[in-house]
Amino acid sequence: MVVHVDPEARGDERGALLAFLDAERGGVRRALLGLSDEAAATRPSASELSLAGLLKHVRLTEQGWLALAAGSTPAPAEGGTYADEEHGFELAGEETVASELAAWDAVARRTEEFIRGAELLDATFPLPEAPWFPPGQQVSLRWLLLRLITEMSRHAGHADIIRESLDGATAFALVARERGEEWG
Repeated sequence: MVVHVDPEARGDERGALLAFLDAERGGVRRALLGLSDEAAATRPSASELSLAGLLKHVRLTEQGWLALAAGSTPAPAEGGTYADEEHGFELAGEETVASELAAWDAVARRTEEFIRGAELLDATFPLPEAPWFPPGQQVSLRWLLLRLITEMSRHAGHADIIRESLDGATAFALVARERGEEWG
C-alpha cells in the first residue's frame, strides 16, 4: 500500500490535486497496517483519538464535503454502516476497520468521479452555516480539494503519532514491512 505522488504524470491540475489527496489518504491507511480492530480502537496518547476513530472521521468528513459540493445531504457511503454522527470518532455497531476502509474507498471513487466530471474547478457551492464560516460564503471545487488535502494531511500526522505510540511503528517501517523489507 505505497502511494507515490507524481502530480505531473496526471497531466492537469485536477489530477495533481487528486493525487495529493490520495497520497494524504494513504498516510491514514498506512498507519492501520497490520492492526486488529481492537488495537486500532485503542487510545495510546494523551488525545482521545484512536486510529479507527480517525479513519471513520476522515471518511465522514470527505463524504460530507462531497455531498455539500454536490448539493445533497450526506448519507452513508456504499458499504457504510454508521448509525449516526454521534459516533464520528469511533466505530459503532457492526463497523470494522475493513468496512470503514471499504466505505472510504467508495467515497474516494465518488470524489474523483465528481471532480473529473465537473466542468470547472472554479464552480462554486455554498459553505454550511457554521460559526467558523462567514455567512453566505461560496467556495470553489478547487477550494474543496485543498480543504480535503489539508484535512487528510492533518489527520495523517495524528495517525502517525498514534501508531508510533501503539507499537513504535513508523510509516517507513510499515511500508518496508508490507514489502517484506527491513527498515532502520
